[in-house]
Amino acid sequence: MADFSLADLKTLRERLGTGMVDSKNALVEAGGDLEKATELLRLKGAKGNAKRADRSTSEGLVAAKENGTTTTLIELDCETDFVAKGEKFVKLGDTVLDAAVAAGAATVDEALAAKIGTQTVAELISDEAAVLGEKIVLRRLFAIDAEKFSVYLHKTNKDLPPQVGVVVGYTGDDAETARSIAQHISFADPQYLSRDDVPADVVETERRIVEEISRNEGKPEAALPKIIEGRVTGYFKQVALLDQDYAKDNKLSVAKVLAEAGLTVTGFARFKVGA
Repeated sequence: MADFSLADLKTLRERLGTGMVDSKNALVEAGGDLEKATELLRLKGAKGNAKRADRSTSEGLVAAKENGTTTTLIELDCETDFVAKGEKFVKLGDTVLDAAVAAGAATVDEALAAKIGTQTVAELISDEAAVLGEKIVLRRLFAIDAEKFSVYLHKTNKDLPPQVGVVVGYTGDDAETARSIAQHISFADPQYLSRDDVPADVVETERRIVEEISRNEGKPEAALPKIIEGRVTGYFKQVALLDQDYAKDNKLSVAKVLAEAGLTVTGFARFKVGA
């Protein structure tokens, strides 16, 4: 029997979150060496993670944190809603977000390289995936700089953590309307702030498509330019936030609501788990 104390066993379990039997077996195999036992369990977990590499991750959570003039939004994914709603996974999301914010991460890779004690975020996620028995992925991260922020996290299921997250950067003093715009974004899913932000090649592709559709419908040649422009305008109302009809009053555009509230949106991001 290897020489190790109950304190060693407790330390190992708390360090990696592994079960009593796995922790005890690792300490026995390591001859009571706590660091070697930790390494053995991490290697065992890594092998399990490799087997899970091709699995899909369609559940998870979104989380956001404001830090001065920057707000960071993340999406952390797992395989099942059972794991997604568990305390351990939710705590992992908070830990990953805190580390990303502390490191000033602007990309997923920068967040994964951030340190949490002696580990990187990537190593922590790998360890937690081994413990939870599922593939876990930091799928997306967006860091936005702005004067003010409105964050809206929406639960699509009361038993799960938030699965839709929106952060809006803005100037102005109407925080209530800013939050309403964040809620609108969660519902309407705009891809761009304004029509001017839509790439020219995307607009031209849409123009070609609606022209072909209009011709196939047998529309009069003379009327085609007006019909095409109308349909392209309709496309902008789908994808550009400022052009969209306001969710709470479709007689108003988002641009008009913002103008009346004295607000200017400077940027936004929307994540939906698995989308």
